[in-house]
Formats: sequence, C-alpha cells, structure tokens
Amino acid sequence: MSEIPSIAPIWTLMSPASTIGLRLLPGALDLPAQQALLDEVMARVQAAPFVRQVTPGGKPMSVAMTSFGALGWTTDASGYRYEPRHPTTGAPWPDIPQALLDLWAELADPKTPPDACLVNFYDAQARMSLHQDRDEADFGFPVLSVSLGDTAVFRVGGLKRGDPTRSVRLASGDVCLLAGEARLIHHGVDRILPGSSRLIPGGGRINLTLRRAAPA
Repeated sequence: MSEIPSIAPIWTLMSPASTIGLRLLPGALDLPAQQALLDEVMARVQAAPFVRQVTPGGKPMSVAMTSFGALGWTTDASGYRYEPRHPTTGAPWPDIPQALLDLWAELADPKTPPDACLVNFYDAQARMSLHQDRDEADFGFPVLSVSLGDTAVFRVGGLKRGDPTRSVRLASGDVCLLAGEARLIHHGVDRILPGSSRLIPGGGRINLTLRRAAPA
C-alpha cells in the first residue's frame, strides 16, 4: 500500500470499475471560504454538540460526530441508521449551511438537495476504518465530502473489502466526490497530521459529508 500526493490522479492507480465517479478536487475552497464555512459549522455545533457514539458492538468511536439537515447519522446498540433528532439533546438537527448546498448543486446533483450532512471531528488520535456508505435509501445519489483543518491520510479501496487500496492526503479546503461506480467503494481515514493547518483553533480536522439519506 503506497501513499500519493493529493494532486495525483488516484483513479489511474485503481481498477476502472471502482473509480468511475471518484473526483478529488484539491483546494476547491480557498482560505476565506474555509473560514466562513468553519464559522457556520461551529455556530451550529453550539446547538448540536459533537458526540462520541458507540457502535452496535459496543465500541466507542474515536471520531466525534454531529449532523446538519433533516436527518443525522446515528449508531448505538440498535444499529446504524438516520434519525431526525440529536441523540443526546433530542432536538432537531440544525440546517445545512448554504455554502454546502451550493457546492452540492454544483458538483453532485442540481435537482435533489441533500437531506443529511454528517460532521465528523478528528483529533490527533482519531481514525475511521475502511467502510462503505450503505445506510442511505438510494445509492444513485453521490456522497460529497469537504475537509477543514488538519490534513487527513484518506485511504481508498474498491467495491470489495479485500481489494487493493491507495492513500491520498486530503488538506483543508479539499473536496472529494463519490458517485457512479465509486459510490460504494471502501474508504477510511488512516490518521490525521497534527499541525498541518491553523484553521481550527487547537487543531483537528472537521469532515463534512453531504448525502441524500431518505428516498427522493
């Protein structure tokens, strides 16, 4: 397993079937846009605080999570699912920032807006194991991811868990789109590179992932 820089065309290193629809857009958001988006995110986190949720197997996640939109992703002993309310406050999720809705309309789907935005906070110890995004009703809609803060080493595999993988660095302002054949590829975060960004006070990475969770 090798590591490549974020500007490399990762789809040329993977099997064609698993990378059609995979787009990496380094520096899609400039620094002012990143700061403006971070301010909107943190304002909403006041109403919907980050929570370290527990997997169905009883293991606490290393990533702290919250959500925006009509639905938010939840995990507990009952399984993985989308819910309309925050798991600890019981309040509806805050709205999705307009900048993210505009990005979705430009890059993902101009007709059907996302109804969920997962917000993951990674500290220096946080990881995300290889997984597929399979809790949504219709895999025809893409998954759009925006990175803020410290750089992540993002690992991309294939449609099968045992397929070969490659890694790419996702820096603050980078955007990743999983669509088409790539919608169900395995992906995860190997590690965070502390100190690689000054955007978030105290460090860390925030990943914003837009999805269409419910049927259109």
